[in-house]
Amino acid sequence: MTPSLTQEFAEVTTTAGAVRGRWREGSAAFLGIPYAEPPIGDLRFAEPAPHRPWEGVRDALDYGATPQRKLPDSELIITPEPSIPGDSILNLNVFTPSPSRNRDKGLPVLVWIHGGGFIAGSPASPWYDGGAFNRDGVVTVSISYRLGFDGFGWIPDAPNNRGVLDWILALEWVRDNIEAFGGDPSRVTIAGQSAGGGAVMTLLTVSRARALFERVISLSGVPTERTLGQAEAAGRRLARLAGVEATRAGLSEPSEERVLELQAEVAGMGSSPEQTDPIRPLADLVRDGLVFGPVVDGVLIPGPTVEAMRLGNGSDKALLVGCTDHEFNMSTAGAGPLLPKEPDAALLERLGASPEIAEAYLASHGGLPSEVLVGQYVSDRIFRTPTLNVAEARAGSAAPTWVYRFAWRSPVTGDAGHCFDIPFFFDVTTAERVAAIAGEEPPSALAADVHGAAVAFIRDGQPGWTPWDAGDHQVRVFDEPSIDIEDGYADVRLLQHIPSAR
Repeated sequence: MTPSLTQEFAEVTTTAGAVRGRWREGSAAFLGIPYAEPPIGDLRFAEPAPHRPWEGVRDALDYGATPQRKLPDSELIITPEPSIPGDSILNLNVFTPSPSRNRDKGLPVLVWIHGGGFIAGSPASPWYDGGAFNRDGVVTVSISYRLGFDGFGWIPDAPNNRGVLDWILALEWVRDNIEAFGGDPSRVTIAGQSAGGGAVMTLLTVSRARALFERVISLSGVPTERTLGQAEAAGRRLARLAGVEATRAGLSEPSEERVLELQAEVAGMGSSPEQTDPIRPLADLVRDGLVFGPVVDGVLIPGPTVEAMRLGNGSDKALLVGCTDHEFNMSTAGAGPLLPKEPDAALLERLGASPEIAEAYLASHGGLPSEVLVGQYVSDRIFRTPTLNVAEARAGSAAPTWVYRFAWRSPVTGDAGHCFDIPFFFDVTTAERVAAIAGEEPPSALAADVHGAAVAFIRDGQPGWTPWDAGDHQVRVFDEPSIDIEDGYADVRLLQHIPSAR
């Protein structure tokens, strides 16, 4: 697998055939390399099949087709996420400083799994460009995977967790091919944000996957908890709405567009003129979680993420985990006039808080406007409390856990919202749409802090502060300036033991 070079292009031979990428400033990009056969026809609801070999040199100059078939229609979508048509949606992108350089040992590798609630998102986002990581000596791979019902929907005669199987096959491709791109297959860090952050924590508990990576970075990840019973109920409902049998053959009958429509309806994302209460969908999200996503099937995924971690699954892998301070405050921004005319305590109780917890939460968040209070409570329940639970579940693990908070308040929104940390993680603060969330002059020192910690963790396994379980529960708070504090998630401890209905 010896690479060859031209002035503009770089060629690498993979296990399936040669690919041609393009040189950029200081690195080469190989885009849209298929790691699996297109999941269409008989392969649509099947375990992914490795891509068959091809003759000649395959161009890898443009991003491949994406599972996301249309741009999400939501004000909550912040990251630019191109939707690219085509059937060969199981592909990946490799960014490398120099595939031609001869080394005794390859460079460390970052494999990125994008977010989007497991129903949306695109690996072709300019926010996931690996150029800055290449500059700092890290080969970067971003992968696509089946989304929504195709990736995670329950079908009795099809494998569960097809999207998870896609992640695993992509990681096997990295194991078998990344050396040809200058990477070291024994030094792979998997990372992701939001759904992608949940994905990498899921993979940490999957025995079939753990030999494929060394370390894990989870940004704003939500642990897997969805049960097989919940998945079956959603799958049967979608089949019923489609008017087909709840089988692989029956669910292959509706068009892709129709399945997307039904998927949105089953997930409670369809618009309804009578739904003017912003609390209801948030309460559903807090109570039930995401309708489509990894399922605890007891086979591939042994148990809920936090429980599996308590049992020691993945305890030999170092983990860097954290989230932003105000993840979902945007979900209620400007919604004050639409909130029910109820006391704040009653609003929190509708979101699942007991009267006692509602009272305690109000006491510690006094003075917040109702819309901010509700958004912060949702942020704390869905993202910040699970971060604390994950850190504590790994107490005593053989490998350490580092915890962070992204606390920098955007001059545009006034808070540290969901996805705001991605441009700083990838150090792409001049990329498309970053100014919309970070202003015209995002702080370069903050990008250096966040990106630098990621590089240090990927390269050396040491992001630069004391691990969580080393004594004082130290947390790095990324801000201007960044600081380290003790027990940085203490404010959400009162929410840790709220019963889950999942």
